[in-house]
Amino acid sequence: MTTAQHLANSAGEHQGLAIVLFTVFVSVTLAITAWAGRRRSSSVEFFAGGRLFSPMENGLAIAGDYMSAASFLGISGLIALFGYDGMLYSVGFFVAWLVVLMLVAELVRNCGRYTMADVLSARMRQRPVRIAAGTASVTVSILYLVAQMVGASSLVGLLLGGGEGTGVRTGTVIGVGALMVVYVSFGGMRATTWIQIVKTVLLIGGTVTLTVMVLVRFHGDIGGLLRSAAANSGRGDAFLAPGLKYGADGTSRLDFISLGVALVLGTAGLPHILSRFYTVPTARSARRSVVWAIGLIGTFYLMTIVLGFGAAALVGSDTVRDSNAAGNTAVPLLAEILGGGARTTGGTVLFAMVGAVAFATILAVVAGITLASSASVAHDLYATWRRPAAPTGPGRRQVQQATEGEMEEDEVRVARFAAVGIGAVAIGLSLFAQDQNIAFLVGLAFAVAASANLPALLYSLFWRRFTTRGAVWSIYGGLVPALVLVVLSPVTSGRPDALFPGVDFHVFPLENPGLVSIPLGFLAGWIGTLLSPEPADEGKYAETEVRSLTGAGAA
Repeated sequence: MTTAQHLANSAGEHQGLAIVLFTVFVSVTLAITAWAGRRRSSSVEFFAGGRLFSPMENGLAIAGDYMSAASFLGISGLIALFGYDGMLYSVGFFVAWLVVLMLVAELVRNCGRYTMADVLSARMRQRPVRIAAGTASVTVSILYLVAQMVGASSLVGLLLGGGEGTGVRTGTVIGVGALMVVYVSFGGMRATTWIQIVKTVLLIGGTVTLTVMVLVRFHGDIGGLLRSAAANSGRGDAFLAPGLKYGADGTSRLDFISLGVALVLGTAGLPHILSRFYTVPTARSARRSVVWAIGLIGTFYLMTIVLGFGAAALVGSDTVRDSNAAGNTAVPLLAEILGGGARTTGGTVLFAMVGAVAFATILAVVAGITLASSASVAHDLYATWRRPAAPTGPGRRQVQQATEGEMEEDEVRVARFAAVGIGAVAIGLSLFAQDQNIAFLVGLAFAVAASANLPALLYSLFWRRFTTRGAVWSIYGGLVPALVLVVLSPVTSGRPDALFPGVDFHVFPLENPGLVSIPLGFLAGWIGTLLSPEPADEGKYAETEVRSLTGAGAA
């Protein structure tokens, strides 16, 4: 019996329980959203949850934002298909948090209010910097959203018996998009944070359960697990050595380096991660939040390695590939085997439970990303265009306060509308990327974040001479090349698994543009600063430096 026939025969068994579990989680999250939506929607409440979360709560939420469908489904699937080479994602995603902890977490919390653009505009001219930063943040967020929606469509299509059917996939993408708009529009940051916390508890619990079951199946013998994985992969010992996906030639080696650099540096430029540092009251709380997140994330990524090799050993790489060419369904299939196999009560229950946890993961992550991107639209793009000139005269203070109050209400209103627009764009794009591995798609988002956001952020925090022109050039100098190189890469055309397989216009050989676009972002910022007609405002830099290091005057 083929994998497709097996899925069709077992679909009815999984479907009822899966629908019940999905409904329970969605009901709980909608109740959280309704509770959070009862609070007054000031900008600090909507964008930062009132800055009232504890380090542990925020650490759980950060982990929830970060441990996405790419982590749970995509990484395990890549390991199941490519063995050693698939582990690069686990290592890269985890190591990235050391960069966040050491370089940006505390400084960003002290310098900004809601978005990355707040940090840059603290010492630059507001309008050009906010427009550039807002554009880059929205672009990165949409790329990340596409990956999550692709994961949702693969998962729900498998659980509900749609397999590779486009009808189920399309319906799932639209449904996830509608839910994320509801979460963000009505609940804001408070609802999103509590959804992330619930999701983290479910995900860690489910992953621990599966990991323990895999290890028990092999009596705790890691060597036996790896030998069995190699035997059932169809690749033999090559499955456990470098080079199965990366390393066959010079181009693939460069791709390996490019992906690694993008993963390690990209996290510090992700808008939805940076926005989490504003939900705690102090910079010390932000730093402690990251420590909590590192512990949870590190534990989780170690377990994804076990799950990936477990899927190869117990399900088989060919079976995983037949189910989903990109490997996105490896973990649900592993859960079914661990529960007793197809057509068993244990297999059905565990399969549906893992699917529900993965679906919860996707919903929570898309809510966080949508909130961050809608905040950029409202707080950076709209507010920059709408902000009036500073009032003068004896009633200046009262007029200014009234104006700021009106602006805050407008920003919240615009953010809600922006969530709808961003959701629509992400839905449209995700329908073109259904056959791509979600961890790979996230790698592209990380490359764009590292190219466009990180150079400007680091220059602004640490380079005294950095100017407004340098910031704008840095953002666009990384963003535009990254997007252009993706369009001209084998990901878009020239291969059977490309977005447009029927044409071939690729001229850039690497799948991930990070190796080229990240240095270009830093170079553009440096050149822009050298060619600036106005010198840097060293007084503002000194003020920003004191604020970033001490927290004096932080919102």
